Amino acid sequence: MANVSIKADIKVQWPQGQSSYSPGNPEELVIIGVDVLVKELGTEAARSFISQVFERYSAELPHANSVAHPTGVTSHV
Repeated sequence: MANVSIKADIKVQWPQGQSSYSPGNPEELVIIGVDVLVKELGTEAARSFISQVFERYSAELPHANSVAHPTGVTSHV
């Protein structure tokens, strides 16, 4: 896997104000994206959207239905 670094300044406008983010790698960018999706769509709609995105890659990834958790436990969704 390639070592990727990201240089971005992201500003998100909310009715309550704004949030600023500066992701440095793909993982941080995904966390920001998921956070924004959940705030905008709610947890279940965001989960559904993300599942649809991953469906594009299911043929390419042999373990596309497995989710690795930070605890080291893998669950199947």
